[in-house]
Amino acid sequence: MKKWKLLPLTFLAFNLHLHAQNIDQTVNKASVQKVLSALASDDMRGRKTFTPDIDRAANYIASEFKKAELSYPKNQNSFLQQFSVYKTSVNTINGTIDNTTVNADNIVVVSTQEKLDITQNSGYTIDRIESPQVLFSKAMAAIHGNQNKIILVDTSCSKYFKRLTHFTQAAFKSPYSTIFILETQVPSTFDVHIQQNLEAQKLQNVVGIIPGKSKPDEYVIFSGHYDHLGVDPSKNPDSIYNGANDDASGTTAVIELAQYYKKRNDNARTLIFAAFTAEEIGGYGSQYFSKQFEPNKVVAMFNIEMIGTESKWGKNAAYITGFEKTNMGEILQTNLNDSKFQFYPDPYTKEQLFYRSDNATLARQGVPAHTISTSKMDNEPNYHQLSDEIVTLDLDNMTEIIKSIALSAQSIVSGKDTPTRVNPDAL
Repeated sequence: MKKWKLLPLTFLAFNLHLHAQNIDQTVNKASVQKVLSALASDDMRGRKTFTPDIDRAANYIASEFKKAELSYPKNQNSFLQQFSVYKTSVNTINGTIDNTTVNADNIVVVSTQEKLDITQNSGYTIDRIESPQVLFSKAMAAIHGNQNKIILVDTSCSKYFKRLTHFTQAAFKSPYSTIFILETQVPSTFDVHIQQNLEAQKLQNVVGIIPGKSKPDEYVIFSGHYDHLGVDPSKNPDSIYNGANDDASGTTAVIELAQYYKKRNDNARTLIFAAFTAEEIGGYGSQYFSKQFEPNKVVAMFNIEMIGTESKWGKNAAYITGFEKTNMGEILQTNLNDSKFQFYPDPYTKEQLFYRSDNATLARQGVPAHTISTSKMDNEPNYHQLSDEIVTLDLDNMTEIIKSIALSAQSIVSGKDTPTRVNPDAL
């Protein structure tokens, strides 16, 4: 009886070993370095949104998807998923709040309306954000809602208030506006007038698929963002923000995983590989992408962000944001029980990473959508610095992380496991 009980475990270990051997043929340090070197090269000039440089990066990613023999998404004739957003710039903000002249520095406008006249009788719902811990989650919820809102942001959030201006750099056309005001007290009267300039801008994600063999209407997404910060001409002699870790590393992982799964070609569920644009200015690429799916058909989302450095636990370890919100992390770790790799819950919960990355839009719709990262958010010296270059990354460890994501995801890809859903009411 003992031998009979051990046989399945022995078989699973042997199967995992064969799986690991097979993946080495596709995902290895040489292939990772080749893709990463292209994305984070000086030729890409930092891949900044709204520049020709990011278009060059998009074309490179599309060429890699073509080499991998991925299919185009439904209703597309290329890998480039194109859409428009609007850049906004405020001309004037004037008026009064409780008969006191408004301070424009204490107001952030997220709107695609050229002119706004806001009083207590304008039909705006007033809400409050009372602590930094919920600033971004509540801000995102308000912006994505279908109401005109005034959000009073408590002065305890002063340190982070200006980060909300990221949402003003681009926006989808909408009849609804959200006005953030740094103010502790709920005003009795207000009469605020805002004028803005709007400019339509083209953006594009890069998306490829491998159709599912037996469950084609169930989707598993692997994603990362390919935009970064561009060039700062005032810096010498190095002026290019190469963004090797943020997030050329995640985009490299998406390309490597696409090549690997295409070679296996045994996925029960449809696999979608997405490189998102405009993450650095508010996540507009992932927001548009998410609107193309029925949320209940998306079984899981693996968003990969900054995996080029060792985690706080050292090598062979990464964390999953929102670990406690579904059982997806438990599934992944169970699939790695015979390996030396470990997934941990996000240790940087105060940074609200679950709400700040490209997984957030689908997670709010109930999808088990999580970000996998190794970035030490309390001690990552090259984060958003000119020094974020390939020489600062551990490519051996990064390669192992990509392989571990592939191995851990296998039971979800094969249709064996289905993660539990996120409870949107608990977000």
